[in-house]
Parts: sequence; structure tokens; C-alpha cells
Amino acid sequence: MAKTVSIAIDGPAGAGKSTIARRLAQELGYCYVDTGAIYRTVAYFMDILGISPKDADGVAKYIDELTVEIEYDEAGKQHMIMNGMDVTEDIRTPEISQNASLVSAHSFVRDVLLDMQRDVAKKHNVIMDGRDIGTVVLPRATVKIFLTASAEVRAKRRYDEMIAKGQKAELSQVLKDIQQRDYQDTHRAVAPLKQAKDAVLVDTSRLDIEGVVAAIKAIIAEKVNP
Repeated sequence: MAKTVSIAIDGPAGAGKSTIARRLAQELGYCYVDTGAIYRTVAYFMDILGISPKDADGVAKYIDELTVEIEYDEAGKQHMIMNGMDVTEDIRTPEISQNASLVSAHSFVRDVLLDMQRDVAKKHNVIMDGRDIGTVVLPRATVKIFLTASAEVRAKRRYDEMIAKGQKAELSQVLKDIQQRDYQDTHRAVAPLKQAKDAVLVDTSRLDIEGVVAAIKAIIAEKVNP
């Protein structure tokens, strides 16, 4: 079987990882894997059951009752299927985002989902984004990108996104949520958010989507087809 190509994109919340990764996948013909959505699905399942994401015993007790599948529609959009139900839109709330960060701190949760993520990368050319793709999930990824931006820029982007979807939001609270998420992700004991030693840093603070996509495509071209 021909060797597959894997592109790992890591970075903090609101850096634009999903938007950029999705665009790159479409343009390069790769499969896009939003790993954050997988953890959001776990958090959403526990939330439905009334289990705190900090309750390791509770999460461990019920995680075996959860099945998570990834499906793609004709447009290439990733859909998260939780026990047979499409929860793609349900998992996109600030509360579930915070809970996902907390539930992902449990090592047994990451172990359950690790094989799923690696299996996709073995079978397909993938662009996978998350917090620990280049450091833990795909340590031998063909290309590693660390995508970031200032907390203020990321908060404004997230705020605009929420308003565009008709959700209520206050910029100051969104910024506070972003900063809290950053702290949780970088200080957790298991697979904390950090830049892999061989990752290329891309700061998107002063770049638009087109600029970021062009910059990363150039990096990929240099490493995949030198």
C-alpha cells in the first residue's frame, strides 16, 4: 500500500485551525479530520447524562456506552455521529468547548480515541487538526504546523462567528473563555498543548484566510514535493 501523507495542524482555540484545515483538505484532495469535534462529542454525551467532565470515575463508567463515528457529506463536511445521531451542530457551544477541554484531560479518554484517529491517517491522506496531533497522535506526520494568533484576535473571530450564527455573545466573555481554554489546554497533565519541535509556526494574527492557506500550502509543497 502506498505511503499516505499526513498534515498535522495544532494550535490554541480560535486560531482558525478547522477553517484552514478544511480549506486545505478541499484544495489538496485530502480527508479533513477535526479531532476537536471528537472530544466535543464525548463531552456532549457526558453532558446529556449529567456527568461532570471533571468526574473521572463517572466519565470512565459511561464512556463504553458511547460510539463515535465520523462521516462526510457530498461537500466533504465532517459529521459527528454519536450513538447513531448526527450531533455536528449540537456540539458547537461555548459550554461544550470548555467541557471538551476538561474531558480530554483524562488519559483513558485519549487512549480510547487515539486508535480511531491514527487508523484514519493510515488509510487516507489526511489533514488533522487539534491540540496534540503533531506531538502525540501523529508524531511522525509528514508536515507539522502550529497555528496561532493573539488571544484578542482569536476572541474577536470567535465572537464574529457566533454572532453570524445568531448566537448571543459578549466579546469580553468570549475573550475570558479563550484565555481559560488556553490555560486548561497548556496546563493539563496529559498531552498538553505545545508546539512540536519540528512544527512550523504560523501566526495568523495579521493574515486573512487566503494568506494563511497560501502560506501553509507553500510549506506543504516544500516538504511533500521537495
